[in-house]
Amino acid sequence: MNRNFCFAFIFISLLTASVSHADETLYTVVYVYDGDTVKLRPINSNNKKNDFKLRLTEIDAPERNQNYSLKSRRALIKLCQGNDILVTTEVIAKDKYHRSLGRLQCNHIDASLYLVEQGLAWNYTRYSIDAEIYQAEIDARVKRLGLWADDYPVSPWDWRRQHTH
Repeated sequence: MNRNFCFAFIFISLLTASVSHADETLYTVVYVYDGDTVKLRPINSNNKKNDFKLRLTEIDAPERNQNYSLKSRRALIKLCQGNDILVTTEVIAKDKYHRSLGRLQCNHIDASLYLVEQGLAWNYTRYSIDAEIYQAEIDARVKRLGLWADDYPVSPWDWRRQHTH
């Protein structure tokens, strides 16, 4: 995928986004769907109507039933669990599934970068323009961390293509 297409996609996404802001609200992670999607609720809110699903940008984590899926999910749970965890997010757009797209920080640690550094998610080259995450994947590959310990790891986008019904 060429870089101009990536920039065009992000630009169009930002133009069509119904939510586009850096959110100063603090959140709690109420559910982790997988290694790149969580449900957030504002702290001090018991109203489930305020919950929203956040798809982490820049990365693609293994799908359910794919190798390293559970490890990726558990790593994100561990990173973002606990009563004293500071969870902030920057929502930049909505995707075709109506999920908010953005960055997630748990206690000042960027979740996307963390998962790639651990070898538990891919740099999502189709949409990512983050040089630090790109380099983190290269480093994890060289060190054969996580999913990179497999001889032939299958990217989530290839796995989805192979498992469509």
